[in-house]
Amino acid sequence: MAGRAVEPVTAPSAWIDASDRRVGILGGTFDPIHYGHLVVAEQVREALRLDRVLFVPAPRPPHKLDDDLATVADRCAMVRLAIADNRAFELCEIELRRDGPSYTVDTLAELVGEANRHGIERELWFILSTEALAGLSTWHEPVRLLELARLAVVPRPGSPLPDRDARTAVLLDGEATQDRIDCVQTVPLAHSSSDVRDRIAAGLSIRYLVPPAVESYIQDHGLYRSDNTLRTA
Repeated sequence: MAGRAVEPVTAPSAWIDASDRRVGILGGTFDPIHYGHLVVAEQVREALRLDRVLFVPAPRPPHKLDDDLATVADRCAMVRLAIADNRAFELCEIELRRDGPSYTVDTLAELVGEANRHGIERELWFILSTEALAGLSTWHEPVRLLELARLAVVPRPGSPLPDRDARTAVLLDGEATQDRIDCVQTVPLAHSSSDVRDRIAAGLSIRYLVPPAVESYIQDHGLYRSDNTLRTA
């Protein structure tokens, strides 16, 4: 089932307060958002003394067009519910209003440009896993990405934080960009969004995997079930 048209979103300047000088960016499909996302965001915020962490939902990727996945509207609603009790967290819909491919470097450039237009000196950290860092050289304009933002690298189960040699190996400029990477030792939670969806499809509990408000939303809207008749249209 196709998602409904995305409504106009707030201007970028409204997502970040003028007083926020250190801002983290956590992107993902958030389908659904779960405690793993929230733990990473909070522990990176604390370790790097961030004023704000933006949760940036991605448009639905072409390889995830299955009817049992949530619409943009549903995914954003779940993010809002999940972060409602943390004043340092903010939903940012910047990637949902673009046509065509949406690249991380474009998101960072737009946020940096917005700050510059308002004369605000702001530093951005793009949050990614060790696994994602290993493939950074294949991303769209990786060198420019590192110019626009620092990287906050977090571990995943089975993928510990990279050492200096491992970081150098994946960076196009080698040692020159080492100072743009901050490794943050977070508490890695093993479950993923696909694990949550699979449990729902199997009729199993997702309690303690997602916040209660997100669990209730999923149940109320019949998300991720083959017999879903309540999905947001």
